[in-house]
Amino acid sequence: MKITISDVALKAGVSVATVSRVVNNQVGYSEKTKEKVLKVIEELNYTPNAIARGLASNSSSTIGVLVPYIPTNIVSTIIKGLETSASDKGYSIIISNTGIDGERTGKCLGLMSEKRVDGIIIVSEPIHDEYYKILELMNIPAILVSTLSYKYEVPFVKVNDEKAAYDAVQYLISKNHRNIAMISGCEDDLIAGKPRLEGYINALTENNININKRLIKYGDFSYKSGKTCMEELISQERNNFTAVFAASDDMAIGALKAAYYNNIKVPEDVSIMGYDNTQISEMVTPALTVISQPFEEMGKVAASNLIKIIEKSNVVKNTILKHEIIERESVEKLI
Repeated sequence: MKITISDVALKAGVSVATVSRVVNNQVGYSEKTKEKVLKVIEELNYTPNAIARGLASNSSSTIGVLVPYIPTNIVSTIIKGLETSASDKGYSIIISNTGIDGERTGKCLGLMSEKRVDGIIIVSEPIHDEYYKILELMNIPAILVSTLSYKYEVPFVKVNDEKAAYDAVQYLISKNHRNIAMISGCEDDLIAGKPRLEGYINALTENNININKRLIKYGDFSYKSGKTCMEELISQERNNFTAVFAASDDMAIGALKAAYYNNIKVPEDVSIMGYDNTQISEMVTPALTVISQPFEEMGKVAASNLIKIIEKSNVVKNTILKHEIIERESVEKLI
């Protein structure tokens, strides 16, 4: 039988209100009464209801996390970091999937409002006007992870995508590649697509390498689009590139598959480099050389920053974390 607050009050010989005040660390009782109530709580193995405590303290000690559908381990790695940091500070998280292209974001925010979360973390999604209005009505802080807003002042945690892409292309150039194709993300994606493309262009320009627009193909960060883009490069420009930089690991793996189907060896015939460092990037053959994003650290920092705002009303700055290049087997130095 579930032990209730009334059972604790009855055995301790105090009122339910007194037990509630002890549980929520409020005033209005003696030290002797406190010790008696805590002893009974321990004897009965009573676990106070989290929602009830939240009502009393005006805090649920819960963080809402909105995540999109991403068919990789990126989200789970970010959540691992979020949970670690939140748990260390006495918070739990509620996760809600916003679907493909954020189709359920509005409903998810409504759910979080009903659950009385203390703050919101939004992963890999743009902040549209309607979502920001909901956040304003909820009147709770929010943090963005692996995304940002150019319109609204919502703090974010991410890498510098333009610099990371620039470093990837510089790495390929250091391996004596000058004819470098790119499988980019969506042209109209200002958060990841455009910055990564700009990094690619800047690296080529600084090395006095002409930009060949025929070597730039646009996907949507998915495996299927990467495969399609690579097939186009092979059929249209086969002899005009020695390396491919893909703006996501999924697209890089799609490119690997297309190369395999066309009897092109990687990295002997063409080098391929990815972006993210997902788990599957080291499981494929050849294992991908990639730009690595610190997804778990992103989660930890985001949760920590959000809790600072919740508990101390601190103003937190945007956080840019370091990326790194992980060398594996898919890039070969030209002689």
